[in-house]
Amino acid sequence: MHNVHISTHPLVRHKVTLLSNQDTDHKTFRELVRELTRLLIYEATAGLPLREVSYHTPLERATGQKIAARIGLVPILRAGLGMVDAAVDALPHAEVWHLGMYRDEASHRPVSYYNKLPATCPDDVVLVLDPMLATGGSASDAIGELKRWGARSITFVGIIGAPEGIVEVTRQHPDVPLFLAREDRELDANRFIRPGLGDAGDRLFGTTAQEAE
Repeated sequence: MHNVHISTHPLVRHKVTLLSNQDTDHKTFRELVRELTRLLIYEATAGLPLREVSYHTPLERATGQKIAARIGLVPILRAGLGMVDAAVDALPHAEVWHLGMYRDEASHRPVSYYNKLPATCPDDVVLVLDPMLATGGSASDAIGELKRWGARSITFVGIIGAPEGIVEVTRQHPDVPLFLAREDRELDANRFIRPGLGDAGDRLFGTTAQEAE
């Protein structure tokens, strides 16, 4: 799976371990999600196209490069919201669109409940943000929706992925790169990632666990 990128950066490995610890409080959890997102965005955007520009330093005229792509960020609600601020910090001119999905507890299938995409895709590159890649259903459905919308280049940025979810997304969308901080062992019988970190949305927003990410 050449399009699957699991970070080997020591800072990422250190921070994702802290993130997963059950003793990490909500405030620290949110901070770690932001820090990890910032690091992963750097890795996920290494291939962005550039154009040459001319500018003046305080001493002389020089040439440099600027990003030559219009970028869209699509967090999958609700846990993806925890990644938006850091992504916008790294990409301040990016546009932010939202897709809302939750997992049906009986079927374990994603259910779409919110879609505020405009009529056509204005972006050259779209980054999908979701901390957890469990079954891969929500990510695959979101990517499919973005393709129907007209997105030409899509990248998924997450934090923890299960092998089953990684396989499912790459099976349905082999053209979409996946960038993750860590690949965990497996999904359990309830389709939770093991060892995982619990419910990312609940830990981000301080709510009671009601659904799996």
